[in-house]
Amino acid sequence: MTETETNAYDVVVLGAGPVGENVADRTRAAGLSTAVVESELVGGECSYWACIPSKALLRPAIARADARRVPGLRQSVQGPLDAAAVLAHRNYYTSDWHDDGAATWLDGIGADLYRGTGRLTGPRTVTVTGSDGTERVLTARYAVAVCTGTDAVLPDLPGLAEVKPWTSRNATSAQEVPGRLVVVGGGVVATEMATAYQALGSKVTLLVRGKGLLPRMEPFAGELVAESLAEAGAEVRTGTSVESVARENGTVVVVTDQGDRVEADEILFATGRRPRTADLGLETVGLEPGGWLPVDDSMLVSGSDWLYAVGDVNHRALLTHQGKYQARIAGAAIAARASGVPILESDPWGAHAATADHHAVPQVVFTDPEAAAVGLSLAEAEQAGHRVRAVDVEMSSAAGAGLYADGYRGRARMVVDLNEEILRGVTFVGPGVGELIHSATVAVAGQVPISRLWHAVPSFPTISEVWLRLLEAYRDN
Repeated sequence: MTETETNAYDVVVLGAGPVGENVADRTRAAGLSTAVVESELVGGECSYWACIPSKALLRPAIARADARRVPGLRQSVQGPLDAAAVLAHRNYYTSDWHDDGAATWLDGIGADLYRGTGRLTGPRTVTVTGSDGTERVLTARYAVAVCTGTDAVLPDLPGLAEVKPWTSRNATSAQEVPGRLVVVGGGVVATEMATAYQALGSKVTLLVRGKGLLPRMEPFAGELVAESLAEAGAEVRTGTSVESVARENGTVVVVTDQGDRVEADEILFATGRRPRTADLGLETVGLEPGGWLPVDDSMLVSGSDWLYAVGDVNHRALLTHQGKYQARIAGAAIAARASGVPILESDPWGAHAATADHHAVPQVVFTDPEAAAVGLSLAEAEQAGHRVRAVDVEMSSAAGAGLYADGYRGRARMVVDLNEEILRGVTFVGPGVGELIHSATVAVAGQVPISRLWHAVPSFPTISEVWLRLLEAYRDN
């Protein structure tokens, strides 16, 4: 066999995380030969260093917090978590950072896995360099899909490398719980890891440069999460920046812009992400290395007819589930173009358009309380020029909330488009609300009229009866 015969494919996918796996799944289902290139573990960031391990760490913390709010149970769960058991359970869910199962799944769908670093070396051409230095050239007849995701960003602080700071990867894979942990940042990673490690026994100090937590959600979400973290024993300092960090005799010493000195055993920086595009060979196809890759709604990179960028790398929505959605759209578009379909279904909500990226992106923050949102916040809707009204109710207005937990605290908001009488966004904050958000996602993505939502009857007595309270509040005001 010639080298070309060995390495020619219909589609080449760079990155074997959930996004790359889903692109490969869709192209293989369409009968297209597909190669997948991965430099680390099949399953990617989500499986080993993000979504899965973080939720394994958080679940015991949330379950204990919920149990402490239930009469007849709270006295039985006042002790500390078994940190060793929690970490072992996390290790189980990451398969101890082995990817045999995920690699077997790829093989099962008929995709060929190439382990090594993949770089574009020209149009429709990828060169894979293995760990032993050997090189293989892969050519793609129809598409190359970049699904390489993002890396954590560390600030430019003198001496930071010597401190050996944690990023999200260290936080989700640590084998010991530090006695004291400083968390820098106020977003999802920062609040979730602060929640997990405070529950596991760390003394957590959260340093937030902005005015509050979870700045991309409705303001009350961050406020309620901050209150709960403080009640759990964490210290939350907003409006605070890090000026310098150092290790002194093994202790991390942080000096803030307020002149305060904070000591800890470890420091986690959760201060943003950047695309993994710096060493992809983008310059060989006329693109700038290191930047986000702009795409159309089929995930085709601007100015190209063969290069796709799917998931975090395109900066549309840095969420695993949204990246998998984009992958399903991209896979369908690649297959349609490969089969010669003259016109794609690219109208909004069409089979080849990731329209939800613009209107109905859901997210759950697994803190205590949980914060869940889909669509636009009130501020975002107003900025977009919609004539809207926010409708707020306390989650405790639903009988199911009180049955779920004594002293249930939380809030719900729906942002109503007054011209079209549909929902532009919904936010829930409270224990257990993560399981409510899909109903809101259906309402927002489906553009269900308020008049029809009246006929979606919530079961009694569930927390989801908050939907009825929201609709009543809209009608009565």
